[in-house]
Amino acid sequence: MDPITFSIIRHRLYRVVEEAVITLKHVSGSAITNEGHDLMVSLYEADGTLLLGGVGFLHHLTSAAEACKSIIRRFEGDVHEGDLFLLNDPFTAALHTSDIYLVSPIHYKGELIAWSACFVHVYDIGAMNPGGFAPDAQDVFSEGFSSPGLKLVDRGNLRQDVWDTLLNMVRGPEMVALDLRSMIACNNVAKDRMIALVEKYGLPTFQETCKTLVTQSESRLRERLRELPDGSWQSRQYFDVKGEVYKVLLKMTKQGDELTFDFTGSSPQSKYSVNCTKWASLGGLFAPLFPLLCYDITWNEGVIRPIKVIAPEGSIVNCTKPSPVSVATVGAIQSVNNAACTTIGKMLASHDKYDDQTSAVWHANHFAVFMFGKNQKGGDAIGILTETFAGSGGARTFADGVDIGGEIPNPISRMANVETVEAMFPVRYLFRRRLQDSGGGGEYRGGTGGEIALVPHDAPDGGLHYVLSGKGSKFPQSEGLAGGNPGALNDYVWVHSPDEHRGHNCFSQSLSSIPGEKESISWGVFPLMGNDALYVRWNGGGGVGDALDRDPASVLVDVVNQVISLDAAREIFGVVINGENIDASATDALRKTIREERLVQNGASR
Repeated sequence: MDPITFSIIRHRLYRVVEEAVITLKHVSGSAITNEGHDLMVSLYEADGTLLLGGVGFLHHLTSAAEACKSIIRRFEGDVHEGDLFLLNDPFTAALHTSDIYLVSPIHYKGELIAWSACFVHVYDIGAMNPGGFAPDAQDVFSEGFSSPGLKLVDRGNLRQDVWDTLLNMVRGPEMVALDLRSMIACNNVAKDRMIALVEKYGLPTFQETCKTLVTQSESRLRERLRELPDGSWQSRQYFDVKGEVYKVLLKMTKQGDELTFDFTGSSPQSKYSVNCTKWASLGGLFAPLFPLLCYDITWNEGVIRPIKVIAPEGSIVNCTKPSPVSVATVGAIQSVNNAACTTIGKMLASHDKYDDQTSAVWHANHFAVFMFGKNQKGGDAIGILTETFAGSGGARTFADGVDIGGEIPNPISRMANVETVEAMFPVRYLFRRRLQDSGGGGEYRGGTGGEIALVPHDAPDGGLHYVLSGKGSKFPQSEGLAGGNPGALNDYVWVHSPDEHRGHNCFSQSLSSIPGEKESISWGVFPLMGNDALYVRWNGGGGVGDALDRDPASVLVDVVNQVISLDAAREIFGVVINGENIDASATDALRKTIREERLVQNGASR
């Protein structure tokens, strides 16, 4: 087709998604949505296949495609203009029950021409714990309301009976209603803009553009894969839940113009809610694939076609119903994401043309701290600490990772302002800052994570409670590349402060300066009451290359800026610093000694 017209329509499609995202954020009243950007908006073809993936959490692009296809199958012959459908069943398409998909058919002159779809993590879903993360759930039935598909709006009319039923099953129905209305508005805007686009250029031209977009994406990805060498690359992720260790194993094989992701050997499904379904695993591996391999390619069905996934049924990456999955997004799904990021990075590093597009693993271990209780005004409050979306950047083959640099699967992730959290919850921050020594060492250092400490403040009930879940704090998960070190571990500490220390923490600026008994925690529901404090730190990104090859001047800059400590400069990077000067001869001698010790250790290990 005419390349100018094609380019104009393609950019208009991007603008449709962008405007729909803006609408969703403006209507939503939830910090996790409008500040953390835990959302997704995308466009789909009439048969439900992905037409144009939007921004937000990229795990959902393929899952929402399956949601559209599932609705088409379930409501065959009953999909009408003005309809809108809801789906949040993890064993049908969603990642977990808290992520509600609203999908809307788009008709033009009576003909179904496309779908729009969006999701947010709703304020509450009626699970055993407020907010939806249920670490103690024994099955999916304890994780809140779940639907494989229902019609929420029928030919432009809200189904009040369905609406009332949904809100009757959740805490904070006003906020959940606002979440749902934000998604309805989002889909309405996408539909209106799509129809205007078709009216301007005509249906045949629009359909030809869609066909060309998909064909072009497939052709470009296959061409890129053919440039890269054939081979297999492996990665493994370990995580800990209440003392039990689980693993996600991945072997990625590239042959010709196709990629196969094989998760054979991963742990059997867990009794804990860190499992994920096959659709969630698919989304987990595409989340890094889209930005790393297809940064200049439209994300659509064409990108999906060259990819094959093997995920054994009954494993932690393809669990069977009724396995619990509410923690999947910060559990097995993220491990799939990390493993895919590593194998793709290794493949890119094997070709000179793409070596500078290689990245170590970014923020690899979300912490999901959902708080709930009475706020300062006596009302109910439920929400997540959005610092986990602040992330940390993995190192590249030519530069350090970005400190507090977000994450690969969500290009627009960020954290809420301190003032937002303190206005929503009866808490006060003692500090929130970059975490020293958290980025993985390497010739290029991983970006740092961060650390925070919270105490109750002006709480009518003396404090509140929080749900803590994720992948524990035993194993580093932000893998490095080419000899680079992984990022530091997450850590969660409950500081028990007795009454005699009332007011002790007004100016505490470190974990060690907060008096009281310090208890490491990682899974469950806990109180934050009285004089107690909660300390959380999150992992940095992985490093690239040998830390002993790092320019000593860069190490000195990091020490001066308090990104790394003097101990790390010496022990990890082999750099001796006196004051603000590098001792060059001592540095050379130390690095030689460390290399010799490595050779001895490697010989002993053999």
